[in-house]
Amino acid sequence: METLYALAYATAAALSCWESGRLRTARIWALAPARSRYRIAANVLAPVIALSWVVLLLPPAISLARAATLPSLDSLRLPLAGMVLCVAHAVLGFAVGCRLPRVIATPILAVADWVTVAFTRAVLPYWPRHVSGQFSSIGFGEVPDLVTVAVPVLLAGGVAVGLMILWLPFGWRVFRVALAALVAVTGVLGAYRTSVDWPHTPPLTAGHVDMTCTGSAPRMCAAEFNARYLPQTQRDTAKVLRVLDDAGAISTAPRLITDGYVDGRHQKPSTDAVWRMMLTPSLPSGDTAYQVMIRALPFRCKQVPALAAHSAWLWGAEKTGQEKEYLERRKAESRNPAAQKLEKQVRADVTRVLAEPRAEQAEWIKRTLDTCEAKKS
Repeated sequence: METLYALAYATAAALSCWESGRLRTARIWALAPARSRYRIAANVLAPVIALSWVVLLLPPAISLARAATLPSLDSLRLPLAGMVLCVAHAVLGFAVGCRLPRVIATPILAVADWVTVAFTRAVLPYWPRHVSGQFSSIGFGEVPDLVTVAVPVLLAGGVAVGLMILWLPFGWRVFRVALAALVAVTGVLGAYRTSVDWPHTPPLTAGHVDMTCTGSAPRMCAAEFNARYLPQTQRDTAKVLRVLDDAGAISTAPRLITDGYVDGRHQKPSTDAVWRMMLTPSLPSGDTAYQVMIRALPFRCKQVPALAAHSAWLWGAEKTGQEKEYLERRKAESRNPAAQKLEKQVRADVTRVLAEPRAEQAEWIKRTLDTCEAKKS
């Protein structure tokens, strides 16, 4: 949907400019006033604004219909802001059409409006993007803060209201010009000052996903649409942790494993008692238990020898019944002669370790997890 914002705004501005020029060419404003000029403008702009809303809303509506999904209230925040901005761009286009020939102004305004908004995605600093109404993509479980959608509305809305004030049929012209300039400048500066220090990602909140939980020791929570996978996955996970605990590989098991995927880009850290894992991708594929096994065997340093890493993972897979998942991940490397040689050595080492008593195996896995690459001088 992010590619539609600039197109919808340009559509509203260009067609409003054309309709405004048509009224000016027909000398509507020179006729005796029987209706308010605002009403005349609203009647002309209504189909234009409706068309721009169709440009903005029809593609995501079709996607939702195909997925048989109803939008949540939070998900409507950006589309509603885009609809308001379409109205503001329509007012801008109407004002341009009142002054310039429509045949010249309409195509120029269409291109200029589209370029001005769309190309803010490729410029630095970031604030032009935040104030333009070219909203970035939103991750799973993320919702933009109200201030994020208010900033572009403040800028475009301030300019639009200023143009409407200029059109007031009463009051001194100087006063109207001063008031319109004050409103427009306030909106522009307010939007700039609010967003000038924002990073690439504007203010967002995360975790806006309906969750469901099941089981205990550990309790497992995931997005509600994955609920059918949870009971079996929780049992497999509990078995993996129990086996590793009996083998002396872990000292404490987590109390809760929850889906960190719903946190979007604002990932919360895991603790010993609460593990945050990417369950949404792994639950349907059935490899969550393997991912838990990997998570339960953390290395003590960032640079780990390949032999130590593969040995620990194969040992854990053999102990917990995750050999199939381990081999699936090694298939991509099987064509590499070096990888084949490494895998033979890994399997030989793990076979030897598995033949040893429990105490020796526990000592071996702890020593392996503590192994780090030698520092290069």
